Amino acid sequence: MPSFRPLPPSLRPTARPKRPTPEPKSIHVPVARAMVDCGVYCDGMRLPGKYTHAAALSKVRELEQAGKEAFVWIGLHEPDEHQMQAVADVFGLHELAVEDAVHAHQRPKLERYDQTLFLVLKTVNYIEHESVANAREIVETGEIMIFVGPDFVVTVRHGEHSGLAGVRKRLDATPQILKLGPYAIMHAIADHVVDSYLDITDLIETDIDTMEEDVFSPLTQTNMEAIYLLKREVVELRRAVNPLTLALQRLGTDHNDLVSIEVRRYLRDVLDHNIQASDRIISYDELLTSLVQAAVGKVAMQQNIDMRKISAYVAIAAVPTAVAGIYGMNFEYMPELKEVWGYPAVLTFMLVVCLLLFRAFRRNHWL
Repeated sequence: MPSFRPLPPSLRPTARPKRPTPEPKSIHVPVARAMVDCGVYCDGMRLPGKYTHAAALSKVRELEQAGKEAFVWIGLHEPDEHQMQAVADVFGLHELAVEDAVHAHQRPKLERYDQTLFLVLKTVNYIEHESVANAREIVETGEIMIFVGPDFVVTVRHGEHSGLAGVRKRLDATPQILKLGPYAIMHAIADHVVDSYLDITDLIETDIDTMEEDVFSPLTQTNMEAIYLLKREVVELRRAVNPLTLALQRLGTDHNDLVSIEVRRYLRDVLDHNIQASDRIISYDELLTSLVQAAVGKVAMQQNIDMRKISAYVAIAAVPTAVAGIYGMNFEYMPELKEVWGYPAVLTFMLVVCLLLFRAFRRNHWL
């Protein structure tokens, strides 16, 4: 047999090196996709034209160099990390506040980063429903984050119900307020949000009054699930409103070098309204707790009444059962067993005893 010699190493085929798998390129959505509006304001008036966030700030800096008071107001709706970081790089926003603005789910709070204030507001919306018993949700929440600097306002909105178009339109029509500067924008947004708290507490009060009538009405059955749903929504509303009181207090007292006296006067009015809404919510929470206790007592009382009725009917049914059991033992020598009138007499006896028991239970309100 012929022998096969191995090829020398120089003539052996070499394996082709594997090409590295290219990493997928991340597609960044431009900031304009998340930007709702961008306006440049000078001496209380909005300048015409459309701007990007960088061009708007450059325009403001040009006006400031010319000796005019100007600022930019940018509104964003649920930006991603890249979009928010692009805005933060232009306006010099702190990375911790930027992270909060992207991920949301923050408690109402006020924080300061150098010359920039960061305010978090919880927005609430009342969901219309025919009755609480048929509702799955009564209050939905969102968030508004506000960055305010010497010459800019950046608002970041989360949720579909907390639009600020009406606030911007109202401010554009009142130049005397816009002349107070960027912190007047913060006041207007906070005032808009807190006023919605008062409106929603009025609607919640109507639901609680209806629930109270149902609980204390003797002709209706108590729906415990509806009460717990309403209490859960009030708790959610309390978490949105109560922490804002401290933030507004700090905004009116701790940052006098940033917020003017005139704006702080307006903020005190917003604080009073927020305290009023908070007091209402606390009273609603206590009232619903009392309604829960009353509903539990009503259910227990109803169960008591039902048990008494069942016991009464069982006692009445026990009489014919006992007599029928005795005469069903088939003994030969039993009273009236062979009499013609025996069967009607036993039936009459059972009927009379049952009627007497029914009358006694009815007299004692068991039936």
